[in-house]
Amino acid sequence: MKRNLLAGLISLLAVQVLAADTNVQTEVRNAAAALGNQAGYSWRTTVEVGNNSPFRPGPMDGKTEKGGYTYLILNFGDNTSDVVLKGTNAVIKTPDSGWLSLAEAAKDDGGGGFNPTLYLARMIHNFKVPAVQAADLAGQVKELKKDTNGISGDFTEEGAKKLFTFRPRGGGEALTVSNAKGWVKFWIQDGKLSKYQFHAQGTVSFDGNDRDIDRTTTVEIKDVNATKIDVPDDAKKKL
Repeated sequence: MKRNLLAGLISLLAVQVLAADTNVQTEVRNAAAALGNQAGYSWRTTVEVGNNSPFRPGPMDGKTEKGGYTYLILNFGDNTSDVVLKGTNAVIKTPDSGWLSLAEAAKDDGGGGFNPTLYLARMIHNFKVPAVQAADLAGQVKELKKDTNGISGDFTEEGAKKLFTFRPRGGGEALTVSNAKGWVKFWIQDGKLSKYQFHAQGTVSFDGNDRDIDRTTTVEIKDVNATKIDVPDDAKKKL
């Protein structure tokens, strides 16, 4: 009798924990959806990397309008690049080029070195606005917990791997990731997502080379319903 009672209590607690986690995950998804349903918003993305990283990205500033354009400004050292997206189309402008379609940007320049337009084309192929990205991240955790300082949880191994891997437009070999782990944290204000942060750590293998990655990405939302986007005519012609 005691064993049956104990088993029942354990089952009840498990159900309560599962229900609590589901409710918290729903809260995050609803807050992300509420943000996405606004007329527009802006954000800044910053990335912190380990001391041994050969590449230190600058901040990215973004704006998006519901059903309209998304405009990104990416900083690489002293240089900036612009990206405009609408639907499934995108155009890119770097310091060395005018506005290029993704197909034009993805062409091999024959230089054999780092091709910034090709890098951007691959990145944009995997880009998601914060409202969409945050909802995806919430679905990649083991369990979400809520406290007075936000909502947080650890990624599953598969969820963490998704933060590293991408496949270029048109196919190509994807990265291989091992020892992947990380965490995510969300902040909600007035029922809408206001900030989120996620940490990714693992070993990336490509073309026989291994590289340890350790980075923390922070996305801060601002100017909700006060964001306006002015797209240059040259960019519109390429979309």
